[in-house]
Amino acid sequence: MTVTATTRGGGRILVDALLANGADLAFCVAGESYLEVLDAATDRPDLRLITCRQEGGAAFMAEAYGKLTGRPGICMVTRGPGACNAAIGVHTAAQDSSPMIMLVGQVARHQLDREAFQEIDFRQMFGPVAKWVAQIDRADRIPEYIARAFQTATSGRPGPVVLALPEDMLRETATVPDIVATKAEAYLPEPAGINRLAAMVAASSRPLAIIGGAVWDDEACGDLLRFLEAWRIPAACSFRRQDLVDNDSPAFIGDLGTGVAPSLVERVRNADLILAIGTRLGEIPTQGYSLLVPPKLSVPLIHIHADMAELGRVYQPDLAIPASLPAAARALAALVPPSTCAWADWAEACRADYLAWQCPSPYDGALDLGAIFTWLRDRLPDDAIITNDAGNFSGWGHRFLRYGRPGRQLAPVNGAMGYAFPAALAAKLTFPDRLCLSMSGDGGFLMTGQELASAIHAGAAPVALIFNNGMYGTIRMHQEQRFPERVSATSLTNPDFAALAQAYGAFGVVVERTADFAPAFEAALASGKPAVIELRMDPEVITTRTSLSAMRAAALARQAKQRNEEGE
Repeated sequence: MTVTATTRGGGRILVDALLANGADLAFCVAGESYLEVLDAATDRPDLRLITCRQEGGAAFMAEAYGKLTGRPGICMVTRGPGACNAAIGVHTAAQDSSPMIMLVGQVARHQLDREAFQEIDFRQMFGPVAKWVAQIDRADRIPEYIARAFQTATSGRPGPVVLALPEDMLRETATVPDIVATKAEAYLPEPAGINRLAAMVAASSRPLAIIGGAVWDDEACGDLLRFLEAWRIPAACSFRRQDLVDNDSPAFIGDLGTGVAPSLVERVRNADLILAIGTRLGEIPTQGYSLLVPPKLSVPLIHIHADMAELGRVYQPDLAIPASLPAAARALAALVPPSTCAWADWAEACRADYLAWQCPSPYDGALDLGAIFTWLRDRLPDDAIITNDAGNFSGWGHRFLRYGRPGRQLAPVNGAMGYAFPAALAAKLTFPDRLCLSMSGDGGFLMTGQELASAIHAGAAPVALIFNNGMYGTIRMHQEQRFPERVSATSLTNPDFAALAQAYGAFGVVVERTADFAPAFEAALASGKPAVIELRMDPEVITTRTSLSAMRAAALARQAKQRNEEGE
């Protein structure tokens, strides 16, 4: 392949390098520290810049794009305060294993190390959380750094890369060719390891798979499902990775997230073999490392992961298989299952537990979220993209909706608030013909809800559900459990969210009764605008299983019992 060197300014070199490596969208908040990049983009409409209203929203959008496509999401922010605002997205990309490249304007090189206006040493700031942090000090090296950034962000366990761009460097000219990152080769599993896996599963009587991690495309998910169904292995997904296994499959038995089904917890405890594929087995799916206690499980553990450094880092597996997940899934799909399945009854019982968990408890209040979500489960198209924020309200989406490719679930594994609406906007910009639905609490939505203006500006129409209970619900729950009847700093005063949406030029409606939800949802879709549906909840409805008063009463009873025991 012949590569032609051309003379260009630093800003143009950078934009051309992004395009050469496959970028098509970039999410930004404009800043004077990278004006040359913004100027160069005016001549390259094939790189669409999405103007955002706060750097945290831009970073969430870039992270969601990376999670959704497997290609690095591009975020552009200015130095100092802009980078600080965007740090939440970098942390999300790190813990969620999402490919992302954040380009940060920087002070001129002759001003460095003098605490110049908005100066920060980005290597120190982002070093602990990003896969690679660097500063491009020469315009002629921009193509090299950008190609390496794409390679680093997508290889092994994906994650964020941060590149600082001194403003005077962007003004330099250089004669350089564009460089395209080499595509990471599939890391194939060793046949001996796959064969041993088959033998270990065949020798078990209660196997259970836990599926998680990143780098799963639709084909890989299909291969994985063929393996699970052929071998009749019950599979749970790790926290907010429910779209990896078709929830309508007899193999799927639930998700190991927050508010996990007690029956699923017992199934994991009673399994005689754990097959962990893609997941790191982090704090949430292991229920604080108490469900699966490190470093060595009492039952055999088979661990497949794309990053060799993760294997044995926390848990000591009996069989470790380093491999790219699509390659591992292909190898598993090719395995011939045993002629008889000793765990057939076990698998059916695990699935029955999940189906029972899908039935909401009766509720006689005005707004029945269980009924609403079972309606949504039937109404949403198979390719819908659902984004979820942090908060107790998310339990209804986790428990009652069903996921599976080509549909997607995008939610922050790191529990970042304010994620859902920017993520839904990024999804709608990426796949404009698909229904993109975000779910946020009243607290989380007001952290990034101003991105409604970005949606209007970009001409994209995601639909937002806002669960308004007038408080930081998750924190209130923990507060009542530890300090019952002592409410502090968790009550909120909210706007009329529907009126707020209308002020932006979006569709807005308030729903206070169950029967009003379906027509409101259909009207939101028919509007063709970004839409907000505010669900005014009873604050008592704190989780899918219990009420705030019941939690408080239980906490008071525990305290009374403890006082009595201490007094004896």
